[in-house]
Amino acid sequence: MPTCRRKRVILIEPSQTLLQAAATNPDKDVYYLHQTGEIFENYEAYAARMSFYRLKQFQCEVTGKSGLDYFQALDSETQEAQTMHARFPEPLKAAVLKAVQWQVVGRLDHLVEAVFDRFKDRYFADERVFVDVQGDKFYARVVQVFPPRSTDESVNHTSQSHASTSSSPPQAHHALQSEDNFQIHKIGGDLKTPAKEALIRDDPMKYFYKIQILEEQHDKSHEKGKGSIKDKAKWSGSLMDVQCTVMSRDRLAFSKSILRRFIRDCVDRDAAVASPWTVKSTIAKHFGVDSIMPEETRKGVETIKRGEIDKRKKVWEDKDGPPTKKQKKLTVAQEERVKVLAAAAEKREREAREKAERQQKAKEEAERLAAEKKKKKPIRYPTEDLDVRLSDKEKKAGVKVKRPVPSRVLLPFNDNVGTFEAFLMAWNFLVVYGQPLHLSSFTMDEFEHAIRHSVVDPPCNLLGEIHSTLIYNLRTVPFTRHSAVLSLLRSKADIEDLEHDKVLGVTIDQLAGAMADVGNNWERVPLRHSESRAGWEDALLGCLKDHASLENFPRLREVLTRLLFAPDATAESSSSSSSSRVSSPAIQYLAVPSSAGERYHTLSPVDKVSILSFMCNLAISSKAIHAHMESCEEQLTALRKEKIEVNRLKKQYTEEMNALAGEAEVKEEPGTNGVEEDAVMHESSDLSDVLSEDGSETASAASGRHKGSARQKDLRQKAHSQAHAKQRELARAKVASAKQALAEHRRLDEEVNKIERRLEGIEREFRKLFGAIRVKPMGKDRFHNRIWWFDGMGSASLLGSGGVVQYGTGRVFVQGPSEVDQDLLTMREENDVDSRRQEEEGEEGILNPGEWAVYTDLEEIEELLAWFNPKGVRELALKNVFTKWWNHIAPGVRKRIADLNINAKLPEARRSTRTKNTSGHDISREPYMMWTNRRATNTT
Repeated sequence: MPTCRRKRVILIEPSQTLLQAAATNPDKDVYYLHQTGEIFENYEAYAARMSFYRLKQFQCEVTGKSGLDYFQALDSETQEAQTMHARFPEPLKAAVLKAVQWQVVGRLDHLVEAVFDRFKDRYFADERVFVDVQGDKFYARVVQVFPPRSTDESVNHTSQSHASTSSSPPQAHHALQSEDNFQIHKIGGDLKTPAKEALIRDDPMKYFYKIQILEEQHDKSHEKGKGSIKDKAKWSGSLMDVQCTVMSRDRLAFSKSILRRFIRDCVDRDAAVASPWTVKSTIAKHFGVDSIMPEETRKGVETIKRGEIDKRKKVWEDKDGPPTKKQKKLTVAQEERVKVLAAAAEKREREAREKAERQQKAKEEAERLAAEKKKKKPIRYPTEDLDVRLSDKEKKAGVKVKRPVPSRVLLPFNDNVGTFEAFLMAWNFLVVYGQPLHLSSFTMDEFEHAIRHSVVDPPCNLLGEIHSTLIYNLRTVPFTRHSAVLSLLRSKADIEDLEHDKVLGVTIDQLAGAMADVGNNWERVPLRHSESRAGWEDALLGCLKDHASLENFPRLREVLTRLLFAPDATAESSSSSSSSRVSSPAIQYLAVPSSAGERYHTLSPVDKVSILSFMCNLAISSKAIHAHMESCEEQLTALRKEKIEVNRLKKQYTEEMNALAGEAEVKEEPGTNGVEEDAVMHESSDLSDVLSEDGSETASAASGRHKGSARQKDLRQKAHSQAHAKQRELARAKVASAKQALAEHRRLDEEVNKIERRLEGIEREFRKLFGAIRVKPMGKDRFHNRIWWFDGMGSASLLGSGGVVQYGTGRVFVQGPSEVDQDLLTMREENDVDSRRQEEEGEEGILNPGEWAVYTDLEEIEELLAWFNPKGVRELALKNVFTKWWNHIAPGVRKRIADLNINAKLPEARRSTRTKNTSGHDISREPYMMWTNRRATNTT
C-alpha cells in the first residue's frame, strides 16, 4: 500500500447515507474511482480525492521511491511485488510465512535477520540451487530431502557426498526415518525455539539432499580455466546426494533484501504495543498458514504485551520520582537541618522561576521586535502585481488609478457569441500562412468589409481568392465522399416528427436531393487566377459536401439550405405586404432551387465567418502548412545563431570604441600638449638669448669685446631650432594619430549602428516566423487580462518597401482572464479582487473570462501604458514588450486612423446594396475591392 508522509493511505469507505441510498435506490448515480474501488456521492468529493491522488507526495512501500503520485506508487509496488514473488523460491514461501506468523518482534529488520539465519542453510524439495562438484558450480534441482538419521552413520557418509553419482544413495542401505513421518526443518524453522536449541535438535548440517544436475541451466561463468566442456557434460542430468555445505541459492532469489520485501508484502501488524506480525488472510489461506491464533500463543502475546506496558509504566513513574517512604521521627538538630535545606531549596526554586520569567519576557520582546522588523521590511520589486497598491502620495502625484475602458462595440461581428473569435482566427490563419497558401496579406478592416459584401456585381476579388486558395489546400486533406449528405440522413433517423422536419421550409430529403448533382468534381475544377476564380462558389459547395458533417460543422444544414434554395418571388412579395401590416418580422422560407453562385452573396456574415472558420480548421492539418511550420522552425534556429554572432560582434566593436575613447582622454590630459611645451621652451630660449647678449655686452664693455661671443650665439640658436623641429614633428604625429583614432571611432560607430539595425531586422523576422508556429499574447496585466497585438506575424510585415509603415489590425486587443486565472484571483487570501477591479477597471471595463475588447485610439493605448505599474512582475514585462515594439505599434494605429478618415463615407453610401452604385457612390473604389493577390499563380 503506498504511503504518504510515512503513513499508509487508507481508502475511503462509502458513507452511511450512500449505503442507505443504495439500498433504497439501486439505480442511483455515483462517482466510481476504478483504480481504488472507492465510491463517492458527488463530483466534488471525487475530484478532491483524485486531486489528492495526483499529488507528487507518495512513496512506494516496496522500493522506497518517493515523489510519485498514488497511481505511480501503486504501479511500482505491483510491479516490484510481481518481480519479487517470481524470484523468491516457491517451496520456501510457506515455511517462511509459518515461521513469522504470530511473532512479536519490534522491528522488521530484526525479524528478517532471524528468518534469514534460520533458513540460509535449509533447503526444500523442488528448490533450484547451485551445487559445487569438484570445483565447478552447476545449477540443480532438489529432488528429495532426507532428514538427519538417528545413528552416527552420517559421519561415514559425509566423505562420499561429493563423489556420489546416479547409483543408489548410501542411506538407502540403512534404516532412516521416513520423510512422511518427519516434517522437514520443523524445529529449525520455528522461531519460537531459541536458535542454539534449534541448532542442537535440528542441525541443518545433518540433512542430505538428492539433487539433479540441470544441463541447460548450469552456471557457465565458473568454467573459465577448468576442464573442457566435454568433461563437465558427464554430470548433466545425473543424480547425487549432497549436504548443505556444497549448496547455495541464487542471490537474486534469496537474500536479506528480497526476504525483507517478501515479508513486508505478506505480513501486517497492528499499531498497538507488542502486537504480533500476522500473515494477511488471503495469503495465509493460499499457503496453508493457520490464521487462528493458538491459545498458548495468545497467552504468550498477552504476557509480552503486559510486560511492555508495565515497563513503560515504570519508566514514567521513575520520571515522576520514587514513591515516598515512611519517615522516622527526626531529632531537633535534624529538623533544623531539614528546615535550612528546605529554605535553600525554596530560594533556588524562586530564583529559577524568576530567571525563567526573565527569559520568557526577553523572548517575547525579541519576537515582538522581529515582527516589527518584518513588518517594516521593504518589499522587493518587482513582485506579484496584486500585492502592489498605490499609496495616497502616488495618487496625489497623478499616478493613473483607473484603466481606460476598452470598446466591445468596435469589435467586428461581436453581436453574435463566438463570431468575433472565429473571424479573428480565420483572418490570422490566412495572413500568417499567406506564403504556403499563395495569398497576399490584407488588413482586418479589408477582411471585415469583404465579409459584409452582399452584392453580385461587382464581385469581391478578395472573397474569391480566399476561398479558392483554401479549396486548393483542402484537396490534399483526406475526406469522405458525401459526408454532409450521410450526416444529414443519419440525423433524420433521430427526428420523431418528419412532417415538421423543415429548416427554412426545406426538408432533409429535399436538401439531399438538391445536393446530389452539385460540386461532385470540386477537387478537379481549375480555379485560375487569370479567370477571376470563376466557379469557386460551386467548388466551395462540393468541398463542404465532402468535408463537413453535423458533428464538425453544426450550422451545416442551414448554410447548405441558404446556398441551394432561394425564396419564392410571390411569397416574398406577399410576406412583404403582410409585414407592412404586422410589426413582427416573418420567417423567410426558401422554396425555389438555386445555385451557390447566385446565393452566396445573400449569406449573413455569421454564415460566411462560420464557413471560413471551418475551412481554416481543416487546412491547418494539410501537408503544406506542416511543411511551412517546419521550415519556420529551421529559420528560427538559424536566426538565433545569427543573433548570437551579431551580439558578439557588437560587443567587440563596443569594447574597441571604449578603448579608443580612453586613449583620446589620456592624450588630452593637461601638460601633454606639444604646442604649449614648444611655446614655453621658445619663450625661455628668447629670454636666455637676451640675458646672454646683455651679459656679453657688459663683459665686452668691461674687458673689451670678446671675439668668440658671436660664434657661441650661433651655436645656441642652431640647437634651439633643431629642438623646435623635433617638437613640431612630434606634435604633427600626435595630431595625425588623433585624427586616425577619431576616424576609426566613427567607423566603428557606423558598424555598431548597422549591427543594431540588423538586430531590429532579426527581431522582426523572429516575430514573423514565431507567429507562424504559435501566437502568444504580449502579456498579462495585474488582473490576468491578456493583451494581444497581431501585426507583423507570418507573411505580414511591419515595414513595406522603402520603410513604409504597414499594419494588419492597427489595434490592441484585450481578452478577459482564462478560467484558471480567474480561479487564482478568487483564491487570493485578501479576497478584495472584486473591489479592486471595480475601482481600477470600472464596472463597464471588467471583462468576463474569455471576453474580448479593443483599443483603437492611440491616446487610449498611451493611457493603458500609463496605467501599467512596473512594480508588478506581469505589468513590468508587458510594459517592456510595449516599449520594444512601440515604434511599430504607434505608427500602425495612426496609419489605420488616417486610412479610415480618407475612406470615410456617409453611412448610406457605405452600406452594400444589390445595385452597383448607391447615391453616386462607386463601391468598386473601396480599399477591399481594390485588393489584388500578388502571390497567386496561374496553376493555383
